[in-house]
Amino acid sequence: MILQNGVSTMKKIINVLLYTTLIFILSGCSYFETGQIQNAGLLIDTSIDDSAWSKKGYKGLLQIEKELEIEVFYKEEVVTKADINNAVAELVQDGVNLIFGHSNMYGSHFMEIADLYPDVHFVYFNGGNYAENVTSLNFSAHAMGFFAGMVAGEMTTTDSVGIIAAYLWQPEIEGFFEGAKYQNPSAEIEFDYMSNWNDTDTALNIYDSMRQREVDVIYPIGDTFSDAILKKAEEDGIYSIGYISDQLDMAPKTVLTSTIQHVDKLYTYTAEQFNDNNLEGSIMTFDFQEGYISLGEFNDSVPESFQQEMAGHVEKYIETGLLPNER
Repeated sequence: MILQNGVSTMKKIINVLLYTTLIFILSGCSYFETGQIQNAGLLIDTSIDDSAWSKKGYKGLLQIEKELEIEVFYKEEVVTKADINNAVAELVQDGVNLIFGHSNMYGSHFMEIADLYPDVHFVYFNGGNYAENVTSLNFSAHAMGFFAGMVAGEMTTTDSVGIIAAYLWQPEIEGFFEGAKYQNPSAEIEFDYMSNWNDTDTALNIYDSMRQREVDVIYPIGDTFSDAILKKAEEDGIYSIGYISDQLDMAPKTVLTSTIQHVDKLYTYTAEQFNDNNLEGSIMTFDFQEGYISLGEFNDSVPESFQQEMAGHVEKYIETGLLPNER
């Protein structure tokens, strides 16, 4: 009992010292007093080269460096609570007052530490929590899933299409079901998910299972495993739809089009808003209308008439906010 009390007391002392140190650091940094961006930082749970999502985040950071003429820093493999606390403290010491967490996993951690850094603004993706200095950026991905479903429904020859997701909550899933059925009422949609962004092996096993059920158009909505699925689809001679980036060049024989999220451009916009003192702690949502989601180039195998039809549907959605099944 004495040992436990001693350990507990020591932990309290350490926490007080850490908190005092942080306050001292922040209060002594005059670069946080301007209200404008000083330096920017990026936390990534993998590496910057692991996926299209990570690469786009890094690209956005470099664009911020160029356009706003500041220093930028990034930290890779930041996963645990301790990792995040240490990384944030180091970034603050480097004069960073805008920190991007390149995943929804950072939201809860940012909420916990935001009060310790009142002059730092934290930004993360796809979450429902916000504070005065915490912003959640969200892609409204239902429509991109819908348009992917339309393409799959149009191009299938077996009336069997598939979607492989990382998580059940992804809005693209429902959109894909609706779009495929809208375009092809006879289509059967195969679906599975793995509760993990990075489990490529399981994604490939799901793909193999779907192929046994005659799926001939596949839509993998997890950028880490998307590349592997598209390459396997090309080997098997079936169609696929790219995700996050325009992936037509990566697998030109299989990719019909891609549903693109322009993460890099959104990061630049967010930094500019912060620099202009216009970035509020809130939940911000972006879609085709704002130009941060788009369809990629179409494969030549997609009939020109259908490409024009899809362009018309996207344009109408941008104008009205209504998908084809809602008009």
